[in-house]
Amino acid sequence: MVKVAIDAMGGDLGPAPIIEGTLQALQEFSFKPILVGDKSKISPFVPKDRASSIEIVHSEDFIKMDEGATGALKRKDSSIYVASNLIKEGSAECVVSAGHSGATMSIATLKIGRVKGVLRPAIASHMPTVRGKNSLIVDAGANVDCKAEHLLQFALMGIEYMKCVMGIPNPSVGLLSNGEERSKGNELTKESYKLLERLENFKGNVEGANIFDGSVDVVVCDGFTGNIVLKTSEGVADAITTLLKQHIKSSTTSMLGALFMKSAFRNLKKNIDYAEYGGAPLLGIDGNVIICHGKSNAKAIKNAINQAIISSEYSLPLHILESIERFDTKEHKKEEEA
Repeated sequence: MVKVAIDAMGGDLGPAPIIEGTLQALQEFSFKPILVGDKSKISPFVPKDRASSIEIVHSEDFIKMDEGATGALKRKDSSIYVASNLIKEGSAECVVSAGHSGATMSIATLKIGRVKGVLRPAIASHMPTVRGKNSLIVDAGANVDCKAEHLLQFALMGIEYMKCVMGIPNPSVGLLSNGEERSKGNELTKESYKLLERLENFKGNVEGANIFDGSVDVVVCDGFTGNIVLKTSEGVADAITTLLKQHIKSSTTSMLGALFMKSAFRNLKKNIDYAEYGGAPLLGIDGNVIICHGKSNAKAIKNAINQAIISSEYSLPLHILESIERFDTKEHKKEEEA
């Protein structure tokens, strides 16, 4: 049974939705939850009939959202440090956290460690598409400054994630640029193109609109660009939702029309709701780490736990290791032949 360490303290909304999400996950999935945090604050939310199936590992400290990530490694009694240490010790296979994302990345990278051969871990973020399937942005914020070889590895890790977790047998890859032509882009994208075109499933440059039209499965970029895309997309989705509500309330006719469109609005909300996917995997770590939104509700936590379980069951870090080693072997052969 997969053991999932869950940071119960770091989210903006406190431990209640995190524990409720864990309880919902227990109703649907087979796993062993380990709630990490202040036991006195966690225990009241755990029903007596579930107490025997949930382990609580006590930690006095947790890293608040407004605190810097630089000192996170020194706070060894913080909930995310203790949760990450459980993977290091072999007491858990996964970590799920809605806490400080910078601290989670730093601690997971240095405490759990990277998959052998991985130069930089990367955040992979799900994006909705008009085709009803997700595209995946890699990197969505872990690495502000990147080199071409980093983007190549982001592609390889994204491919393995889409295969293992999303069940896509042959994921396609696009390089995010300011135009589809090979000549477009900055120095980084042009150098990355030369490496990525060696991948059989590389489709070339893609533009921002292609993230949402489903033309490629994995969209590769540096973390600075990826995070801007992610935050902009969230802002646009919120703005559209607000505008729709305003227009619907503007007249009786609009409100009546909205009643007939209720199921369509429900489906739209489902497609753009981050809670449907739970969180963003931190790819390249020698364990399974899911970073959730700070305001995650119970549904988001439940789905993040499911992501973690699937990643563990399909041995995602091992597949990433094999993919990077396989590609390096191919490159060595090409160099020898040349």
